[in-house]
Amino acid sequence: MTWSHPVPRITNDERQLRLARLREALEANGIGGMLLGSTESLRYFTGLVWHPSERFLGALVTPAALYYIVPGFERSRVETLPHLPGKIVVWEEEENSAGLVSHLLGQAGTLALDDELPLFCYHRLAAEFGAERLQDGGQILRSLRRVKSPAEIALIQYAMNLTLDIQKQAHALMKPGTRASEVVDFIDRRHRQVGADGGSTFCIVSFGAATSLPHGAEGDQILAAGDVVLVDTGCQIDGYHSDVTRTYMLESGNREFEAAWAIEREAQQAVFDAAKLGAPCSSLDDAARGVLSKHALGPDYRLPGLPHRAGHGLGLQIHEEPYIMRGNGTPLAIGMCFSNEPMIVFPDKFGIRLEDHIYMTADGPHWFTNPAKGPTEPFS
Repeated sequence: MTWSHPVPRITNDERQLRLARLREALEANGIGGMLLGSTESLRYFTGLVWHPSERFLGALVTPAALYYIVPGFERSRVETLPHLPGKIVVWEEEENSAGLVSHLLGQAGTLALDDELPLFCYHRLAAEFGAERLQDGGQILRSLRRVKSPAEIALIQYAMNLTLDIQKQAHALMKPGTRASEVVDFIDRRHRQVGADGGSTFCIVSFGAATSLPHGAEGDQILAAGDVVLVDTGCQIDGYHSDVTRTYMLESGNREFEAAWAIEREAQQAVFDAAKLGAPCSSLDDAARGVLSKHALGPDYRLPGLPHRAGHGLGLQIHEEPYIMRGNGTPLAIGMCFSNEPMIVFPDKFGIRLEDHIYMTADGPHWFTNPAKGPTEPFS
């Protein structure tokens, strides 16, 4: 596929470095191999993109080798797709892919499993290996993937820029009588036109009381005069996500909304200010809730207030580690990327979510997109 974007794609050299770090982790933990399914971890380490099905397709990474485990009739397709060099081994319809994994690994200790493998794969592997030889590989995979390289951050930044610009274009379309479906279609079309992977990865457009539902309402809606507008959307560039939310009104003068919007923006800024290298992720969530409590909202997850975590990591997945939530003691480190979205919900009235993302550098947090300017000025 022709690459038309000004930002470079992830190179195979970078993927080889990722594999080297994975192998170091396997050896340090005395693990014989890591089995990757048809997941974003397969893409992250090998470059192979495959959608999961009832037939296992993935990769076995050992300290010395990389094997692609492929249904026999899919071999020719896999050979045409981008992927790091490795040996393709096949299993036929009457055979057991778990048996092939066992044969390749031999008696070389335990097998760590991609934590996004489907349950049917686990059961087949447990029957073949014995559950005692299997272990959760998720912690190793997440610890490697949650720290982004400069190339990954550049792709995310580019995707964020595209989506923010399309948010501005969608804002210009808003007027009483506009259907939410029209806006969704427009945003998807524009994402496709700028070369995003497959258009919008998602798009939530809510008006009025429906904005109090964090993930939107069913059915189409029509924008009425005086409605609150919430638009949450994103795309992918080389697999890396953008995710930007704006909440606003078209006309000023609604004092209740404007006061609540100011609290939301204050909470969002508190999360940014708390984002210090080494700070636990939970402390950022605490900072947002502290602002809300000061304004007699909440406490905890009570409404009116913040009903969910204050943010999530993103990269090849739109929701991944690090999660900005209570109980997460993971310290912030250079290269971590995460959303800042301490949504305030006023049930049956409106909700306000301002979502911008942060990446951590040696000198602290940086915004991917600048925060909104005001309740009727969603772009700074």
